[in-house]
Amino acid sequence: MVGTLYGGDPTPLHRPVFEGNEKQYLIDCIDSNFVSSVGARVTEFEERIAGFTGARFAVATVNGTAALHVALQLAGVERGDEVISQALTFIATCNALTYAGARPVFIDVDRDTLGLSPGALRAWLAANVAMRDGQAFNRATGARIAACVPMHTFGLPCRIEEIVAICDEYGIPVVEDTAESLGSYVGERHTGTFGRLATFSFNGNKIITTGGGGMIVTDDEELARRAKHLTTTAKIPHPYEFVHDEVGYNYRLPNVNAALGCAQMEKLPAMLAIKADVARRYAAFCEEHGIRYVGAPPGTRPNFWLNAIVLDSRAERDALLEYTNSRGVMTRPIWRLMSSLEMFKDCQHDGLENSRWLEDRVVNLPSSVPESEFWRLQQ
Repeated sequence: MVGTLYGGDPTPLHRPVFEGNEKQYLIDCIDSNFVSSVGARVTEFEERIAGFTGARFAVATVNGTAALHVALQLAGVERGDEVISQALTFIATCNALTYAGARPVFIDVDRDTLGLSPGALRAWLAANVAMRDGQAFNRATGARIAACVPMHTFGLPCRIEEIVAICDEYGIPVVEDTAESLGSYVGERHTGTFGRLATFSFNGNKIITTGGGGMIVTDDEELARRAKHLTTTAKIPHPYEFVHDEVGYNYRLPNVNAALGCAQMEKLPAMLAIKADVARRYAAFCEEHGIRYVGAPPGTRPNFWLNAIVLDSRAERDALLEYTNSRGVMTRPIWRLMSSLEMFKDCQHDGLENSRWLEDRVVNLPSSVPESEFWRLQQ
């Protein structure tokens, strides 16, 4: 399979592509002496992300985990609260809500989207939540349900419209974990524009990268202002005085990283077109050989950040992982469920039937943009 798509050369799971103005923008940034969190490229990068996604505001951070931490705080999450999320996610999701002093409640996912299941969410809320003064409380623990964090897994949009509608019924704000879904759409609407806030990641393995970096997006001007204030150590603007009015965070993205992001954004449409073509070729190969390929959920247009297949058993999954990785071709399983990790093993969950089924069967395939394809598209 890999040889068919990548010419047989060993390849990583997802490598960055630097084929545009990255070097020039970095040189310009260094020449300007603005390499830290103050600089024109930070603002430009925020404007580019806001414009691309259709969000009104974007605030750049040092990484996606920091973005999610602050977004949860902005959504009103406080120490002792509970946050609904999925056990089938990367550890950063649960780390961020733990930083905010909350505990996760794990709800099952849908097998086709790999994201939070609206049906499972509604069932759990109906069975476990009591409403008091317009807020949802967990009957078993007495804790307030302060937010819901669904994730768009591997860039596949979850059923976010249904999730938001259900949460609205219970007065629960939605913070979208869009770390992996820059360039993914539900209909004509970009992921990250459905909840109260959303957060992106620009880690080295994402569809575009700033080396390390993240972004908070929102349509709420006051939340955006608060996000920028909190991520810049809660410093009150002044020409020379150092006055801070609350505990903040040193989470602002450096200008040198933003310069890289600005160059990457210029090539994003081309990258998305190539990745869609790679996904079509994977899907065709899988159909020909009787392999289940995880395609676009109905009514969505994913960015196809990481391609995935579903095998028949854990034994078959492990055999493929061993065969490919031992030959220099990187494949990987989906994450271990957060509910199985020591720090989250006592958290409440709904049984996680689909999550467990997927954990045993999903494998990610090499999903980089082939250099030859990138240059062909530029011609």
